[in-house]
Amino acid sequence: MSDKAEQNPYTIRPTSSDPADPATGLREVEAELAKRWPENKLEPSLDRIEALMDILGQPQRSYPSIHITGTNGKTSTARMIEQLLTGFDLRTGRYTSPHVESVTERISLDGQPITAEKFVETYRDIEPYVQMVDARQPVAMSFFEVLTGMAYAAFADAPVDVAIVEVGMGGSWDATNVIDAAVSVITPIGLDHTDKLGETTGEIAVEKSGIIKQGALAVVAQQPLDAAEVILRRAVEVDATVAREGMEFGVIRREVAVGGQMVTLRGLGGYEYEEIFLPLHGAYQAHNAALALAAVEAFFGVGGAGGGNLNPDKVRAAFSGVSSPGRLEVVRRSPTVVLDAAHNPHGAEATVAAIGESFGFTKLVGVIATSGDKDVSGLLEVFEPILAEVVITQNSTHRAMPVDELAALAVEIFGEDRVQVEPRLDDAIEAAVTLAEEEDLGGAGVLITGSVITVGEARLLLGRK
Repeated sequence: MSDKAEQNPYTIRPTSSDPADPATGLREVEAELAKRWPENKLEPSLDRIEALMDILGQPQRSYPSIHITGTNGKTSTARMIEQLLTGFDLRTGRYTSPHVESVTERISLDGQPITAEKFVETYRDIEPYVQMVDARQPVAMSFFEVLTGMAYAAFADAPVDVAIVEVGMGGSWDATNVIDAAVSVITPIGLDHTDKLGETTGEIAVEKSGIIKQGALAVVAQQPLDAAEVILRRAVEVDATVAREGMEFGVIRREVAVGGQMVTLRGLGGYEYEEIFLPLHGAYQAHNAALALAAVEAFFGVGGAGGGNLNPDKVRAAFSGVSSPGRLEVVRRSPTVVLDAAHNPHGAEATVAAIGESFGFTKLVGVIATSGDKDVSGLLEVFEPILAEVVITQNSTHRAMPVDELAALAVEIFGEDRVQVEPRLDDAIEAAVTLAEEEDLGGAGVLITGSVITVGEARLLLGRK
């Protein structure tokens, strides 16, 4: 084992005390985590995370969990579930990914990201045990696996009454899938990560449905037929109960309102929760709200065959306080600047529909920077009808598609006259605002999209808190 340990870059070593400045300590931890396999490099196995959980004493089993998978809408749904549970006086832990601005956002307690100090403390607490796992496994733990271990440890330490956990990718072999959640939530499944999860929605659903545990209740959004069949088959295999959107629960009515929408949702027992103000745009967010409400009803054991409902006033109060940074988020007026983290065609379609419904733009200019491992052509094709012009740029992550490559794809779809290239994001935003302001009639806007990283960096540049 000593020979192997010498070859492993994560072997146990003494660590210096953390500096007094939390920001410095956080940067040091981020630098150490960055040496590990990134989230887009996978070795499908639960061996490493299970080994860490064993050493830590199975912290993920010290609280009940709600587990969320799907292609789009996972984080928004998780935030809604968190808000509802908090409204019913439960202490919550939420684990979501990726982050918009700071890695600390991924681990939240009581609706707030943990502090830099807590993030560093949690990492240092489990670091020796992570290194033990590294030394014993053929492959060292990845960035995402370590963060998952940190989240489960932080939730146990808090302690939380319930954890809301979003998968990183897939489901069956995702590092989060060491919890035994009584409620599983599957948001709409579309084509994304096809090189890793499968080339059809049915194949992708095989991985996604792997979070449904024995005897659990699965709350399932409307799905393509092949995905729905796979999910139902998995439920039968593990004797799980399935609640399907449009059948056991759903959106009854919705109408656009100032700053969001008014919705009526039907819960699992048939009760209609009326006059819910949801301060988010788009039909897809109303459907996310229906999923979240059904999941919380299932968690509390109301609805279903036994009937009953949650306190509607508490439900209304919870939904009215929901936020979802970087999801059709307005960060500036005159011209209106909207941030949206759509990064695949499925998500872009929902964004386009929501913009048409909720915004009366006379001219919309896009600022687009994407990752290189996505269906970028498909994304651009979805956005093309609503964008008068696009400014192509690049975010700072190593996964970013080079600006010249992205520009070449954009020219094929938009035509050369509608494409401008600005390698720096700040210059791209300024250029897009200038193009939008050329609209004499008013009502022009700028949409910054293509990646969660792009949106996060734009939020920082625009001073959004």
